[in-house]
Amino acid sequence: MNLPSGHELALTLRSLSLRQRGLLFGLGGLLVIGLIGLLWQADRLASAEVATQGGELTEGIIGTPRFINPLLAASDADRDLTALVYSGLLRIGENGAPEPDLAEKYEVSTDGLTYTFSLRDDLSWHDGEPLTTDDVEWTILKAQDPLLKSPRRGAWDGVRVEKVGPREIRFQLKQAYPQFLENATLGILPKHIWSQLDAETFALNQFNVEPIGSGPYRVTAIKKNDLGIAESYELSAFRHFALGRPKIDLLRFRFYRSEEELVAAYRHGEIESLSAVSAEAAAKLAAEGARILRAPLPRVFAVFFNQNRAPALASRDLRQALNLAINRNALIDEVLKGYGTPAGGPLPPLFLNGKATATLANLSAARELLEKAGWDWDEAKKSWTRENKKSTETLALSIATSDLPELRHSAELIKAAWEKLGIPTALKVYEIGDLDLNVIRPRQFETLFFGEILGRTPDLFSFWHSQQRLDPGLNVAQYTNAEVDKLLEKTRTLADAAARQKNYGEIQAMIIADQPAAFVYAPDFLYLLPERVRHAVLPPLNTPSDRLLAIHRWYINTDRVWKIFINQAKPI
Repeated sequence: MNLPSGHELALTLRSLSLRQRGLLFGLGGLLVIGLIGLLWQADRLASAEVATQGGELTEGIIGTPRFINPLLAASDADRDLTALVYSGLLRIGENGAPEPDLAEKYEVSTDGLTYTFSLRDDLSWHDGEPLTTDDVEWTILKAQDPLLKSPRRGAWDGVRVEKVGPREIRFQLKQAYPQFLENATLGILPKHIWSQLDAETFALNQFNVEPIGSGPYRVTAIKKNDLGIAESYELSAFRHFALGRPKIDLLRFRFYRSEEELVAAYRHGEIESLSAVSAEAAAKLAAEGARILRAPLPRVFAVFFNQNRAPALASRDLRQALNLAINRNALIDEVLKGYGTPAGGPLPPLFLNGKATATLANLSAARELLEKAGWDWDEAKKSWTRENKKSTETLALSIATSDLPELRHSAELIKAAWEKLGIPTALKVYEIGDLDLNVIRPRQFETLFFGEILGRTPDLFSFWHSQQRLDPGLNVAQYTNAEVDKLLEKTRTLADAAARQKNYGEIQAMIIADQPAAFVYAPDFLYLLPERVRHAVLPPLNTPSDRLLAIHRWYINTDRVWKIFINQAKPI
């Protein structure tokens, strides 16, 4: 069969009418489009979208880093950059549990007293020097140095360090402590840089602001103002990071003096992401279209009752009445803009899936409890009174808190709730340093609205054991219960997570029954991040910097790869 020549095709086309030619070309176009569609569909079925290298992210931070150093980091800015620059033996994973980082594996003795870690092969610092157990040993011993006064000293105090070899190191504890694995997330410092410094010059070294670590990102540029103060940092992905080169190539961090400046920088396009802003600011940005990631924080805010300063509070019925007067839902809606959960006890709801015993106010039940406690309502004076041996006592209280906006606003609403119950309440607001030094530590308050940071793995001992009633203990309610003490002592040494969970449920129930405080809410951590950043999973947080612990798994760029060629690339 002979195919028609081009000349014959041309003659045939000329012989057709315009309508016939249009129809022919239309059918041909549909055929081509159909073939393209079939090829596209075949490509989609045979390929998968994978994360690829590349992309940049610019984030704003309130404050300027001074100690990008795991042993000295004190501010959020310090901790943010420290989390990126340094690695520990372990790293908190997306599920909140410690997982290997510099360590390839670890073993725990059956008695829970000995932890042995084996390092990965070919670990290196950002400057190319090898990382060994010499660095790990030196870092832990430095953390234990009382002259350095490291905030991490308490976690390592009494732990014996034994370097078994260049890749193996062992820690011996005096008593079992299941949370020790979290201590092993401490960032390791390079001995070859820091070992020549004594405690006096340690905090003054330039490597506190020009750090060399082994974490997912290394510092590649620092921009300073005329006064030599850092305005921004650039960090590049470290190709030899123990868990693999991060997907996002470049991170920029710009520093601002206040929340107002930070939010303005976002609105002007100077930055793409931010955190550590108030719920009010986050709610406004969300209304403007910002993507807000949220995660529960291991914190509980409560009104702590001081029965020594206000004898009337010795009555459990009165304490319970004050608790029932508080509308937790209203506080969360008005103060936290919905970014929080009502607290029903000393543990954040995320630990025991607990719910508040009462989220709405119940004033009628509160009045009944006041009457049960021996108080009478004086309609003429609009006050609660009771007769003592020598005089008539009128019920009135004061509430102390910080001048931080969210705390002050919450305390104002609690004051209003108590006054609606008929109890005059004086609000005493202090600068945070003054509150700690002159109010909390000497226990100079009648009631205190404040928060407790319990940590990712909770240990209530410091907050509720009777031994911690006085400064520097954190039992600010000066709570005493012998049964709770015994259970707290036992629980903090249990290795079995299920047993700890059960005991904490019992501890929480006993504390709630005694009502040493009115537990109000647990706030959420809020993180504004652009939609183009993908797989930004927030692990359970201890501090805001924990949002960055899994950043090596985040990505921006993607590509499609035929499935038969996918090996190390993981489909999205």
